[in-house]
Amino acid sequence: MIKLPESMRLANLPTKIEKLDRLSAELGDVEIYIKRDDQTGTEFSGNKIRKLEFVIKEALDQGCDYLITCGGVQSNHARATAAIAARLGLRSYLVLRGTGEENIDSNYFLDKVLGASIKFITPEVYKERRIEIMIELAEELSKKGHKACVIPEGASNGIGTFGYYKALEEILKQEKELGIKFDAIVTAIGSGGTYAGLFYANEVNKNTANIYGVNVCDDAEYFKNRISNILKESFTYTGEEIEFSKDDINIIDGYVGAGYAMSRPEEIEFIHKIAKLEGVILDPVYTGKAMYGLVEEIKKGTLKEYNKILFIHTGGLFGLFPKKDLFSF
Repeated sequence: MIKLPESMRLANLPTKIEKLDRLSAELGDVEIYIKRDDQTGTEFSGNKIRKLEFVIKEALDQGCDYLITCGGVQSNHARATAAIAARLGLRSYLVLRGTGEENIDSNYFLDKVLGASIKFITPEVYKERRIEIMIELAEELSKKGHKACVIPEGASNGIGTFGYYKALEEILKQEKELGIKFDAIVTAIGSGGTYAGLFYANEVNKNTANIYGVNVCDDAEYFKNRISNILKESFTYTGEEIEFSKDDINIIDGYVGAGYAMSRPEEIEFIHKIAKLEGVILDPVYTGKAMYGLVEEIKKGTLKEYNKILFIHTGGLFGLFPKKDLFSF
């Protein structure tokens, strides 16, 4: 087995796996299960915390007292980073994509409650210079006697990959406990790290399930390249490479919709339907689009070879509240 880098315990693990009985019955010859990674915590709920367990352990080992990261104004990752920083007695600095004129709501509200310093940059600047800007902030803090850890969006880097490497091993253990064998595992993709970790562990453990990602921004080619690069960086931590090609990375494209964090009526209606049908609340940025895409593909028959599918609920509850005016009751 591969020796993983050290981590720290921050999340409530393992998260449970539940069958979505009514959705499965509605779809016919397929059983849909959901892994409740939305229940990894409260302040730092969702999938990001698994990755941050590795990222922040490395930061502490390096003597960092500041965490700098980036994301959208309603970034779950940014909020989780701010919460963990406060929990551990560190400081946080968030570089957020937006104008600074947004309503103080949901994740952005929690960022402020948690004491994070916040710098807003335009979407154009964010796309081109977010890493450079975070490095500049780290250099400014260094002049004041601080040491900052710069964390990419979603904690999707080589060290963060191991959060979902461990999650896949957790799933394999739960399969034995539940007497279930999943033949496909599906997750939303927004920055690539969650998929990379699942894929890496799946290959190392010679698991027979296929890993699928539903991209919520950009396109399949972008994420094939992005995930490949993350995987190669993760190999430097273990010294253990796996043989793979970009064709092995399964991306279900076509469900970005109106764009990142932008919702179409059919997506909102789907989130509302699943909430009423199963008592599970998806979010409009990640899991709502990803589950919507999964269900649409099942209806089209493109996934008909799979009988038991596990969907990773990566969290994002707070991101639902800014979209409340889109719901009809």
